[in-house]
Amino acid sequence: MKTDRSASLFSQARTVIPGGVNSPVRACRSVGCDPLFVRKAHGCMVVDVDGNEFIDFVCSWGPMILGHAHPEVIDAICRTAADGTSFGAPTPLEVELAELVCDSVPSLEKVRFVNSGTEATMSAIRLARGHTGRNVVVKFDGCYHGHADSFLVKAGSGVITLGIPGSPGVPEDIVKNTLSIPYNDIETLEKTLRDESLDIACVIIEPVAGNMGVVVPEMEFLVRLRELTRELGIVLIFDEVITGFRLALGGAQERFGIMPDLTCLGKIIGGGLPVGAYGGRADIMDQVAPDGPVYQAGTLSGNPLAMAAGLAMLKVVRRDGFYEELEEKSEWFGTELARLGAGAPVAVTLNRIGSMMTCFFTEGPVTDFESAMRADAEMYGRYFRHMLASGVWLAPSQFEAAFISAAHERTHLEKALAVTESSFKKLAVC
Repeated sequence: MKTDRSASLFSQARTVIPGGVNSPVRACRSVGCDPLFVRKAHGCMVVDVDGNEFIDFVCSWGPMILGHAHPEVIDAICRTAADGTSFGAPTPLEVELAELVCDSVPSLEKVRFVNSGTEATMSAIRLARGHTGRNVVVKFDGCYHGHADSFLVKAGSGVITLGIPGSPGVPEDIVKNTLSIPYNDIETLEKTLRDESLDIACVIIEPVAGNMGVVVPEMEFLVRLRELTRELGIVLIFDEVITGFRLALGGAQERFGIMPDLTCLGKIIGGGLPVGAYGGRADIMDQVAPDGPVYQAGTLSGNPLAMAAGLAMLKVVRRDGFYEELEEKSEWFGTELARLGAGAPVAVTLNRIGSMMTCFFTEGPVTDFESAMRADAEMYGRYFRHMLASGVWLAPSQFEAAFISAAHERTHLEKALAVTESSFKKLAVC
């Protein structure tokens, strides 16, 4: 596989961009290679600057549920851009998208658009603190909620991929107000939330963890979390930046039938453009300025390009049968992938829910951060390189999700399975 142009661009990028990338995991250090630079993508295929083509299971880290360059999304962006890209003023598009999002996500009565998932989560915890008058945020080990100071405690995603325990530059006075406890551990959850001395404002959780690899919650754990937070007056925040409009039209909360007080969204609602949102109960959202005292603002929030792309995206996924077809396709692929993993000469555990999944190179099961961290990241790196060399694009980290899109056809999935089987065999003799 020729990579001369990517190598040249990476060398050039490192002189002007820290690490040569604008988000750390993209540097591909944990998988033992340099990044490939993308030139274009269409459907489920990505093409790099050297002309190499790949079946894409990263899907821009989740938002490309329709595949790349979907004609209805591209048309909406182009038509909107012709009238201007940003006004710093309200537009009809943001009202229309807000109504559509609230109509789709069960717990949302009001929603505020921001520019990223990180903005959504940090705004949601500020709102929770303002609403309750308390200070402490409880999160879960291995869950990643963006790079805001409050969340870089036992976080997932690039933090564990790069082996960073937290981050310099985060004051201890901020970190002391964040508690991180084990995922899927009801006993610790109960003990922590019932400790009146902790002054807990909110609990934030990925209802399906996607940033320590895919880790599915135990239903009893989620049910008890909702019961306890409601009983104790603690705001429950679902971070559905990944799972929102991915696991169902109404996200994980629809799939599990558990309603949080606040929800954070991103990825899919921007149709591939930068966007985020937080919303929930009207009595809490009414605390946000200008109606209330909790301040949050953003010059580009609700910008017309992102709103138009999001509207086009959501109108497609709301069509009859969309999620049923995606689930059927993902279930078939996941079943076949699990079969290959069970027969592989190396230890492989597949975690899957809906159209998101992770192959962990470990003896199963993987149910929390501790068991995820037992995965062999070096083995994953070799697997990643084998797959890439054979035309399959995976996330450059053991601790991320793979995604299926509507653009993945049976032929693409069959090819990916054949490459996977070959890669497993090669790993055994390395």
